[in-house]
Amino acid sequence: MLKYNKINNPGENKAVQTFPVLDQYCNYMLAALGRSELTVKEYTYDIICFCRFYKQDKMMVPADMDFEEIDVSDVDVKLLNKVTTDDLLAFIIWLSRTRKQSNASRARHVASLKSFFKYLHSKKRLIDSNPAYDLETPKIGKRNPKYLTLEQSKKLLETAYVSPKESNARDYCMLTLFLNCGMRLSELRGINTNDIRGTVLTVIGKGNKERTIYLNDACLAALDDWLADRESIKIKPEAGKALFVSKRGTRISDDMIQIVIKRLLDEAGIDTRVYSVHKLRHTAATLMYKYGHVDIRNLQMILGHQSVSTTQIYTHVDEEALQRAVDSNPLASFDPEKNSGK
Repeated sequence: MLKYNKINNPGENKAVQTFPVLDQYCNYMLAALGRSELTVKEYTYDIICFCRFYKQDKMMVPADMDFEEIDVSDVDVKLLNKVTTDDLLAFIIWLSRTRKQSNASRARHVASLKSFFKYLHSKKRLIDSNPAYDLETPKIGKRNPKYLTLEQSKKLLETAYVSPKESNARDYCMLTLFLNCGMRLSELRGINTNDIRGTVLTVIGKGNKERTIYLNDACLAALDDWLADRESIKIKPEAGKALFVSKRGTRISDDMIQIVIKRLLDEAGIDTRVYSVHKLRHTAATLMYKYGHVDIRNLQMILGHQSVSTTQIYTHVDEEALQRAVDSNPLASFDPEKNSGK
């Protein structure tokens, strides 16, 4: 049976209790659809959250029971067949009013429910109708991605490089790859030593798709330093090919990568409430576009985006660029006093 950690607390190791039909759905997401483990974790938690709400709303559990303690292991097809569109709407309203969730968070819950009930109805024919079919997704306003400035990025790298931690070379190498290559957390974690051939790195991206990343001098130097340190670690057989390993010789986990990056951000004086591992991907993309003048199509290839429309969020113009644009206007230096002859 699959078990997943709560995604809203990367440092927590407590497994979230699931139920058989949900486990089957998770296996389908991973194997048939090629979804990432993180996506499956998020969808799993969203569906469990709804099931807890449903049991509470239908008074199937004591009113004073702690929400996170509501047992969902007994959820079955019979119960899911009773779920109506109104039940789903009540859940989304509850997320907004009681949980104070943003439109973006509620939109993800809607996506999770629509996918799950579509699987139950259309794919497995386990329920009579799909209650999520007409469920509308909350509108999400377009927001520019958060990213570190060039100065902040340099400060972060310097902080990692001089860190007295025993894992210094590994941590600096991970950070260097994040900031230079714009890779996802799952892509970095999954790198094997034989995926590196000269200046070319092959990673497995979203949807289990393979993509090529070209390494620059900073990445190659950081890799050389880490690989030298890695040789002194007694690596367990199952992690023999893993590029990034823990001091125990196991492949480094998603949680540990997040903990390392959070620590380095904190040590560099960067607000960890705003910036995270994924913001490093935004940073790499923005710096390449802003300073490297990378063509949007090339940036799409580097980031592994299926659609160029996804990449276009990095073509935002910052205030500094707007100021330069205005200053470059040929009328910027026009002085009416001088030109009037007075």
